[in-house]
Amino acid sequence: MKQLKPVLVSACLLGLNTRYDGQTKQCTAVNEYLKKQQLLPIPICPEQLGGLTTPRCASSFSCGDGVQVINGTGELCTEDGKIVTANFLSGAQQSLQIAQLTGCTSAILKQRSPSCGVDFIYQGKQIIAGQGVTTALLAQHGITIISEEDLEANDN
Repeated sequence: MKQLKPVLVSACLLGLNTRYDGQTKQCTAVNEYLKKQQLLPIPICPEQLGGLTTPRCASSFSCGDGVQVINGTGELCTEDGKIVTANFLSGAQQSLQIAQLTGCTSAILKQRSPSCGVDFIYQGKQIIAGQGVTTALLAQHGITIISEEDLEANDN
C-alpha cells in the first residue's frame, strides 16, 4: 500500500467547524485535489492552537500583515478591540511544529484568513494584499503554500 504524502490543510476547508463564527468553509476542490494527488490532510486551525475559542470574535490586522507580525511591527485585534497578536504567533509556531513533526512540505490554506491568508488578508474591513501569520511563518521555513482559491481556479 502506497503511503500518502502529508500536507497541512486549514481545518475549516476540510469541513470542521473551526472558523471564528463556528462555521466551516468546506471546499470540494480541496477534497478532490487531496484524493487526486493522494495526499494525507493534516488539519490545523492556528487560531485554536493559539488559544482562541470557537466561536470567537472576528480578528483582523490593525497594521501590517503576517510578515510584519513575525518581525514585531504588525498587530492583530478583534472587532471589539482586544489585541490577539500573541495568540496568532503561538498558533503559527505550533502549526510549523506540526508540519515539521509530520513531514509536511506543503500546505493548502484559507485565503483572506488572518492566520492562513495566502495572498490576501483583512486589514480592518478592507481586503489587502498580504499573508496571514501562519502562512508567513511556514513560507519562511520553505513550506510551499497554495489557497483553496488556487485549486478552484484550476477546476474551471
